[in-house]
Amino acid sequence: MLSTTAAAQLPSCWYRIPSHLNVHHRAQQKRNLTTLSLANADSQRPLRNFYSLSLPQTHNCSKEKESNDSARYNSNLSPNQKHLLFLEFCPVSDTEDTNKSNPKTRNHNQHQVDEQREFKKNNKDKLLFTNMWWVDVKAALGQRINLEGILCSTMVILKDQKLALPHISVPDIRYIDWAELRRKGFKGVVFDKDNTITAPYSLKPWPPLESSLERCKLEFGPDIAVFSNSAGLHEYDHDGSKARMLEGAIGIKVIRHRVKKPAGTAEEIEKHFGCEASQLIMVGDRPFTDIVYGNRNGFLTILTEPLSLADEPFIVKQVRKLETSFVAYWSRRGLKPLGQKLLPDPMPCVKEPYP
Repeated sequence: MLSTTAAAQLPSCWYRIPSHLNVHHRAQQKRNLTTLSLANADSQRPLRNFYSLSLPQTHNCSKEKESNDSARYNSNLSPNQKHLLFLEFCPVSDTEDTNKSNPKTRNHNQHQVDEQREFKKNNKDKLLFTNMWWVDVKAALGQRINLEGILCSTMVILKDQKLALPHISVPDIRYIDWAELRRKGFKGVVFDKDNTITAPYSLKPWPPLESSLERCKLEFGPDIAVFSNSAGLHEYDHDGSKARMLEGAIGIKVIRHRVKKPAGTAEEIEKHFGCEASQLIMVGDRPFTDIVYGNRNGFLTILTEPLSLADEPFIVKQVRKLETSFVAYWSRRGLKPLGQKLLPDPMPCVKEPYP
């Protein structure tokens, strides 16, 4: 009798997961979906690859078949399933606890966060500095080359020279009798800034003029303002920061406007004071800008001499000389300024300054 013995191979199999290991699986089911979504995102922590994790097989299974089955099983897993498998054995709380308990890892992560914040801050500061630098350069060029002023000056020279002649000419505002001007019926005073009440590009009043400014404030109260191409012009000070800075330094309101002197109307000024321009006083140091603007709009115009030429740009100095020459020439020829209804005779409003 021929007897044969057939040995049946046991199929490759996995052990059932013990019940004590299912704790993480049950906990995972209770986690919020948001936590799972965050787990699927790219993590900033360096994680070990647990996707090839497999449980031990029975001793009857061959090593070659074990390797093939494990590779086939892992290749069929989607990324979400792989993350779920990872979370079963290494929950998020365990990973966070590990990082917390490892000072070296915690310090490294904090250092990376600090570097990112510093990088963003430096980029923001660099952009802000670039924008401020360009605005300042644009403002400086605009103050040196006033195209509106050049056009108006040409028209004044050719057609209407009286617009450049002031009603009153004084060395500085200390020679102005503010009380007399108030008695004559004027309701407010409008100052130019540079070389009229401050040095060029300065935010502080010229020290010798502080007492006269205080007397002006006593007479006109809050009805005093600055109207200047270097402060309050929307083109160079779009957010009003420079105007607010000047207001805090000199204690006088700065009127914001959109058109450079001598062009434009007195609409912003009349709205600020609540009266017509003929009841206001315009004080400035430039005949072809401050005085022309004031005369065109009906102000009483007062021309002062410049306070300091040391910091004034070369182009402005040359233009100033040309303006002064024209005004002196027209005055010698007997040309008279435009009439002003509230002050037919301006001489009583001029006085010697207090010692």
